Amino acid sequence: MGRKAAANLEVTCPCCGARLSVDAELGKVLHHDPPPKQDKGRDLDRAAELLKKDAERREAIFKQSAEDEKVKSQLLERKFEEALKKGKDEPAGPTLRDIDLD
Repeated sequence: MGRKAAANLEVTCPCCGARLSVDAELGKVLHHDPPPKQDKGRDLDRAAELLKKDAERREAIFKQSAEDEKVKSQLLERKFEEALKKGKDEPAGPTLRDIDLD
């Protein structure tokens, strides 16, 4: 029963992109290389573009909401007119009093 030469595994973290050196036998991290630094300048350049797109998206959502309210108002008005016509067509019967229910 001889011991095998333990091979180290090189793994890249799927979350942050760091490189890990892992002992295959123990399953422990031996060495950690942090991910390369990303240039923050590009993010700041894109910030104005992202803000503009976000403002356009909010404006589109607002316009859609306003249009939905108009349609909702028209729908309620039509329902009211229909109920009013139905009420005029059907004669109102005699009103029931509490004494009539006994």
